[in-house]
Amino acid sequence: MKYIYTFACHEDEQALCLLELRSLLGADALFGARYAVSARKVEPSRSPFLKLRLDVLVEAGSLPELASQVGTLAPREATFKVVFAETEAVVRTDRQREVAREIGRHLRGKAELERPEMWFAVTELGSRWVFGECSYGEAVWLQHQQKPQNYSTALNTRVARAVVNIAVPDIAGAKVIDPCCGIGTVLIEAMSMGIDIVGTDMNPLAVRGARVNLTHFDMPDVVRIADMRTLGLAAGDEARYDALILDMPYNLCSKLPEDEQLDMLRAARRVAWRAVIITTEQIDALIEQAGFRIDERCIVQKSNFSRQIIVCV
Repeated sequence: MKYIYTFACHEDEQALCLLELRSLLGADALFGARYAVSARKVEPSRSPFLKLRLDVLVEAGSLPELASQVGTLAPREATFKVVFAETEAVVRTDRQREVAREIGRHLRGKAELERPEMWFAVTELGSRWVFGECSYGEAVWLQHQQKPQNYSTALNTRVARAVVNIAVPDIAGAKVIDPCCGIGTVLIEAMSMGIDIVGTDMNPLAVRGARVNLTHFDMPDVVRIADMRTLGLAAGDEARYDALILDMPYNLCSKLPEDEQLDMLRAARRVAWRAVIITTEQIDALIEQAGFRIDERCIVQKSNFSRQIIVCV
């Protein structure tokens, strides 16, 4: 089956958006300026950038041909509404409504414009017209902005959610760790997607703040106080994780010594097969010295500084 996704992002986060969607939708997905085509079925609400997913049922070379094929589909028991999904070109609103009405007129069942039980979408992609069931994304990350504890330099919830998806595109069975979890921004995004994740931080105040935030969203306490540099060294602490998300400690007035950064990266290599490392500094040499290979990266701008999102294997 083929799926068409529409997405939107701010210019500053375009590179992050594309990296996240490549991770979720697969390396062989086809991308346009505002859409992607993939064989993978992903819930739109997983991504902060996805707007909708169209599950392709019918394709045709013209709108009349598409309408004719839609008319052959089995009648719908649930009430429905047909919308137009913008993919390649900008389409006038009146034209969108005209196309949606034409297709809806041929779809057998009961149309309901206000509160339909099912949604369908139609779009023109290249020289082809496409129709199918439609699912909209929900801005889950937006709800998580309203947490009791915050850091001014913490990842915003939209970036955190994208980073989680880059680290863990396939949720089933994945074990994940955030070893510098701070106030739990990454933990909350991951747990809201059903990901098995734990967090540690050497700062007791940060761990306390993370617990307050987790409780606020009725999430279990998955954090503990620990120096990540000791991970994988103690007896019984040899657990391997499928993915690790590391937001390197930093502030704008001081710099973490290189030997401490290297110790952290070596610990990450000990306990995880794959890591997404977030840094405001150039640490490629340290990452490679720790035993990782850099697979992909992007840069996210925030006010007067930028973060690198580095995928390591």
